[in-house]
Amino acid sequence: MSARPLDNINPTIVVPTNSAGPSAQFFTKASQKIRLERLWRDESSGDAEGADDDEFPVLGDAEEREEIDEQEVFDLLRSITDPEHPLTLEQLAVVSAPQIKVSNKRGAERVLIEFTPTIPHCSMATLIGLTLRVRLLRALPPRYKVDIRIKEGAHQSENAVNKQLNDKERVHAALENSHLLGVVEGCLATAHKRGGTVGV
Repeated sequence: MSARPLDNINPTIVVPTNSAGPSAQFFTKASQKIRLERLWRDESSGDAEGADDDEFPVLGDAEEREEIDEQEVFDLLRSITDPEHPLTLEQLAVVSAPQIKVSNKRGAERVLIEFTPTIPHCSMATLIGLTLRVRLLRALPPRYKVDIRIKEGAHQSENAVNKQLNDKERVHAALENSHLLGVVEGCLATAHKRGGTVGV
């Protein structure tokens, strides 16, 4: 059985930085479904319809007000492994701190990630974006709305990929696919290293 040829057989590799910010709050897989519902709920309606108060615990004032910054979000993403190479997204310059924007405005907390595929026709772009979303879904406080996009002009199908990555039905369907989720979990296996050496 022959392996699928790589999209980018000789990628450019950058040297990771050594700075690692404070750890963000981590949530288990068991709460992923509830967190996904909260992340996608209709913001105009306030709480999700029919939500049980016990299902969405209220954090204390100190926890609720703790803000995050771009470096903390970058630290969550930098050591994710690329689906095709034994290298991190930071080493391949797919993600970097300047590509992350965070708004801590109360009631409108948002994180925008603009990632850069290694080549303009990268077939792994959607998978990389989904992996970024799952990582942030598990790690960020649920009040943050996450928007994942390809950097403008970096991919030949950026509009289609952006639409897929920010469509709640497609994300739900992807996370219910056990094979696809397994690939995502493989990419996330190194995410805890926060800039440590992953590749050889």
